[in-house]
Amino acid sequence: MNDCVFCKIIKGEMPADKIYEDENYLAFLDITPINPGHTLLMPKKHYKNLYSLPNDVLNDMALLIKKIAVAVKQAVSADGINIGMNNEQAAGQIVPHVHFHVIPRFLNDGHRHWHGKQYPPNKSKEIAEQIKKFL
Repeated sequence: MNDCVFCKIIKGEMPADKIYEDENYLAFLDITPINPGHTLLMPKKHYKNLYSLPNDVLNDMALLIKKIAVAVKQAVSADGINIGMNNEQAAGQIVPHVHFHVIPRFLNDGHRHWHGKQYPPNKSKEIAEQIKKFL
């Protein structure tokens, strides 16, 4: 895509602090990190989001996510790692190019996790059945 910022980084038209690159994938530091070491991993081929990502690419990326997570954790002495992916605007996807976030976490970094809430009685069974229909 001509206007995709990640495609421009992949082509070398925009700068990035790259930490991993091979023929098919690129990982670089996020320019607005949650914590130092926050890394983005993406395929070089443009896919809009998870729904259009071929399974073989997803499988390759899973192995790279693990490799990068271990390296980031060691490099910044993190206490843990969050792996995240935002799909579509409602989920916070800003750049419409598949990418995973590898976010180092520290025990006292001040970031909060989502707060869940319990289902009303029998609602979880209903939702589970609705989901199963699409599998």
